[in-house]
Amino acid sequence: MISYSQIEDAYPNNERRLPSLPSEHSEVQTRPMCAFLGPLEVRTGGRTHTVGGNRQRTLLAALLVSPGRPLAAEQLYTELWRENPPPTFENSLQAHVYRLRRTLQQLAGPDGRAPELLTRSSGYVLELGGEETDAAAFRRLVGQARACARHAPERAHRLLGEALALWRGAPFQDVARGPMLQSVALALEEEQLCAVEDKLWLEIQLADPVHSIGELKRMRTIHPWRERLTEMLMLALYRTGRQAEAVETYNSTRRRLASELGMEPSLRLRQRLQQILNQAPSLDAAVPA
Repeated sequence: MISYSQIEDAYPNNERRLPSLPSEHSEVQTRPMCAFLGPLEVRTGGRTHTVGGNRQRTLLAALLVSPGRPLAAEQLYTELWRENPPPTFENSLQAHVYRLRRTLQQLAGPDGRAPELLTRSSGYVLELGGEETDAAAFRRLVGQARACARHAPERAHRLLGEALALWRGAPFQDVARGPMLQSVALALEEEQLCAVEDKLWLEIQLADPVHSIGELKRMRTIHPWRERLTEMLMLALYRTGRQAEAVETYNSTRRRLASELGMEPSLRLRQRLQQILNQAPSLDAAVPA
């Protein structure tokens, strides 16, 4: 997660610059071969393919969670049939593996580049031949953004934009998700939300915060218990000369926490309120260039 101090270290004299997003310098090296941040897709031969059959999609999705690593047959039974496997579930799984392997080979086309489904003594493994999934690309770009936020916040902002552009919908959108896929989907959605917050945080520091207020209000409505969104909205409002509205944003959050959860705002949020009430110099933003 990108912190306020990282931006302050990058601009110690409170000098802000508008972020530049040059698409010609994209750090997504190639289009991911397999994608599941949205509907499940296999991309090969310059084309995008879907896989038919609910269980075929579930099998492929489960193998894509950790490509290159064997997945035990027992775990695949649970993903495919939950607590109601057929009497001949071993044979059924082998049949689904055979059909999926044949489908992937057909999708490869003349160039022969498609995921390869292999049988191992410890289970089944999907090899991508050095390629990556869209989820792996997303995590790579987010990691690069957080690593460079301190010394290159504009680049971090661009990297986060590229990472979030990989999302086409909910993870495994068209897949019947078993317990493993459900758990992975929830984790990915949390990572996406944190990346969105990081991007908004950078935008407040790098550009005119007025442009972020609308999106922050929308996100706060959807996720009312994420105090980081409230903190960012308070800061953006304060920096645009709306101190009273920033204070009311805090008060409305406090009232809702108390009435619905019986809680008080976090220490960090209370400290941010005090800074706003005291008009702390550290909150001032320079006029964007």
